Amino acid sequence: MKFRLWSSLVILLLITTACGSGDIEELNAVNQHGEDISIPDDYAGEYWVADFIFTNCETVCPPMTGNMSRLQTQLQEENLDVQLVSISVDPENDTEEELLAFAENYRPDYEQWNFLTGYSYQEVKEWSIKSFQSPVKKMEDSDQVAHGTSFFIVDPDGNIHESYSGTEAASVQKIVDELKSIIDEQ
Repeated sequence: MKFRLWSSLVILLLITTACGSGDIEELNAVNQHGEDISIPDDYAGEYWVADFIFTNCETVCPPMTGNMSRLQTQLQEENLDVQLVSISVDPENDTEEELLAFAENYRPDYEQWNFLTGYSYQEVKEWSIKSFQSPVKKMEDSDQVAHGTSFFIVDPDGNIHESYSGTEAASVQKIVDELKSIIDEQ
């Protein structure tokens, strides 16, 4: 039963992430330091990369967050001013303190990378689907949450420019190359 549910979710993720992009809707959150963050307003006028994670994830979140950490390092080496945003899909458990403790393992520069919570599960579930076409679902009989594994490049107007696999280390260089290319064109 669980395999069938996971298989269905993976197929749904592949179908929906292949569909175009759209405007990022508003989400009010707090970061790991308790500071209010409003998406997309607080990132208006700049490129940013978003992903979905949760702190007690047993599968994809640790490698995704490791890749986001590598992305931050490479962006800094290239002098690219791009914000990173990791959005919790388990806000009831992912308090500011939990996110901060989780984040510390990845040595983030908090001037560039925010870990967000402070909304309800239902709000982030709906926002993830409406803004990123990325479904979120709590797993039955488990504390795990199924979610998309993409890294999304969002443009200064709040539209998704492109998405990449967040679990594949090779995506980090592709994202850096893409950001260099589109920022150089401006």
